[in-house]
Amino acid sequence: MNEPRPPVEGTWELAILTPLGRQHTVLTLTRRDGRLTGTMRDVRHGEQAELTGLEQHGARLTWAQSITRPMRLNLVFDVTVDGAAMTGQAKAGKLPASRVTGQRATPADG
Repeated sequence: MNEPRPPVEGTWELAILTPLGRQHTVLTLTRRDGRLTGTMRDVRHGEQAELTGLEQHGARLTWAQSITRPMRLNLVFDVTVDGAAMTGQAKAGKLPASRVTGQRATPADG
């Protein structure tokens, strides 16, 4: 039995609490031909990254991305969507997991 899939498309403002301080990002999710795609832009550094391996299982989203600022890292995200809120974690290799919180910046229907 498939878990209900809440709408996640749109723009999300995220805060990632890292050992280097709070990072603010803008997550944009779109669905084309039934496939979920996305990008994330770092507000301070302006770096934008395509999300890879983006999957939705019910209210849970997982993806990976590579960044170069503030340092070169490969990140893996695991978050849960609850209405207009998003919570979870980002993990970079052997570093401790970083808490992720966010809120929807645009309506679910775009």
